Amino acid sequence: MSRNLNSFVLADSKKCIGCRVCEVACAVAHLDTEIKTVGNMNFSLNPRLYLVKTPEITMPVQCRHCEDAPCLKSCPVSAIKEQSNRIVIDEAGCIGCKSCIMACPFGAIELIVSRQERVGDEEDRLRDEPEVVASKCDLCGGAPACVKACPREALQYVDMVKERTQRRIEAANKMSGFHNEFMVREG
Repeated sequence: MSRNLNSFVLADSKKCIGCRVCEVACAVAHLDTEIKTVGNMNFSLNPRLYLVKTPEITMPVQCRHCEDAPCLKSCPVSAIKEQSNRIVIDEAGCIGCKSCIMACPFGAIELIVSRQERVGDEEDRLRDEPEVVASKCDLCGGAPACVKACPREALQYVDMVKERTQRRIEAANKMSGFHNEFMVREG
């Protein structure tokens, strides 16, 4: 049985300078409103990737869109789904239970205040409590803003179908050279 593998963004810690441009690009890409100047912002930015800085390493960490996604399996309300070779969260269906956060081996999921309209009766809508939902990288629909924005090209969008095809071509070319060399030696 063959299926297309999920795509993901790969970070190169040797190139990352920790500038956080990837986080800003991600947060801006997922806003519902346009930002003209930072001075006019009256809301927080919520990136879907997180820069990690330790004495040894600096690089962003984000969802790997696992093939056997523990977050998807842990969601009690099926708000996490596999869709077009990526793992996505349906914020409208999320209940903020944190099961996915505990299940993710990369720490790539965060709770954010929802921008979704509340559904339910009038009493539910009038509650003052902010609704929180799980949030993570959604690959921006296949053109990740973080990859485009990185000034050091430390991030790479990996389309597994294209990657696998390219590796097979490279292997075929290498094996062809080996075969030709072998035939000359045996010849």
